Amino acid sequence: MDLRENLDRFLIFYFDGWKVFRDPQLESRHSPAYFWREQMKAMLLYTTSEERLLPYRSFWHTLVAIKSFVFMATMLYGLTESIGDNVQMGRDLAFIIGIFYITFKIFYFLRYGDALDEVVNDLEAFHPWAQQGPHAVDYRSGKRWYFVLAFFVSTSWALFLVIFLGLLVTSPMWVQNQNLPFHAAFPFQWHDRSTHPITHAIIYLFQCYFAAYALTWLLCMEGLSISIYVEITFAIEVLCLELLSLHRRCDGNEQLRLETNRLVRLHQKVVEILDRINDVFHGTLIMQMGVNFSLVSLSVLEAMEARKDPKVVAQFAVLMLLALGHLSMWSLFGDLLSQTSLKVSEAAYEAYDPTKGSKEVYRDLCLIIRRAQDPLIMRASPFPSFNFINYTAILNECFGILTFLLNTLD
Repeated sequence: MDLRENLDRFLIFYFDGWKVFRDPQLESRHSPAYFWREQMKAMLLYTTSEERLLPYRSFWHTLVAIKSFVFMATMLYGLTESIGDNVQMGRDLAFIIGIFYITFKIFYFLRYGDALDEVVNDLEAFHPWAQQGPHAVDYRSGKRWYFVLAFFVSTSWALFLVIFLGLLVTSPMWVQNQNLPFHAAFPFQWHDRSTHPITHAIIYLFQCYFAAYALTWLLCMEGLSISIYVEITFAIEVLCLELLSLHRRCDGNEQLRLETNRLVRLHQKVVEILDRINDVFHGTLIMQMGVNFSLVSLSVLEAMEARKDPKVVAQFAVLMLLALGHLSMWSLFGDLLSQTSLKVSEAAYEAYDPTKGSKEVYRDLCLIIRRAQDPLIMRASPFPSFNFINYTAILNECFGILTFLLNTLD
């Protein structure tokens, strides 16, 4: 596949998203998770066994892993030069934490790439989840809403990424005493522009390229992860619609019994897929919770350390907002998943009609109601689930750190 085909494969999400947004009658051909996967394949970093069988893929995956390790190692080495300067150490640590998060995800999905692909294939096979035919429920408005949401989130992320990369790449031109986009150190002072101008230029280009590539890949991976949970939320909404329109779509006890039996299996399938999703993302969910908490705590600490310098405070305030924004996004979709899953029991109860159906139908509805009593959650055991209750707990913890620092420093 040549460069032009890969570029088209990467941009097709934005082209299709714009068409769907402009035309309310147009439906997306695939789920958002499918398009995010296509983008990762276009970047040659979708790490499944099938992809590694393609020409040069295994070599490229290994090379990217090595480059990410070298990138992080040189930044850790550069941290030694910042000892004694608390503000510079804070900046270095913030970038190191971010690069560590990306490196962790690259190595993590080198192992769990096949499991991730199986989940995406299952979601794509069941999308749009509703039963087809003349009596199918009207799921188009919900499908369109979730797709347009994914399109706008993706577009806004891409825009902010371009701005961030532009500021990062040009930072040596307007930040005093900064020779590289990321503070790093190499043996023999290769990063010193005055002593080794050629190697400095190579390192500069390497940092610009790898930062752009790694952050774009991270955007795709985050988008794919969020879209998978959003797809499960959409499946639950479709299940609720089918339960609410159960008697309108079914004629006679036999058809009603077959339909309720199908809905029981559909509900069970949703639960099974969600369990597999939580297993696939178990490590990354734990890591991103730890990374976000570390970045928020670090930004608060550094802002207090340099509270008399408004520029430094502003820098770390932006970092804190970015970390909280990332965590709040996951909490938002985690809450959406849990709250939507609780509506299933209400819909099943509404579907109960003592004048219609049989004992088998009532048993199926009771089974759905019982299963839906426990909300479906986005979690990585033994850590708490992603929702705004736990998000508030993290904010309270950070506020406690802030209060302690104010009392100590003052």
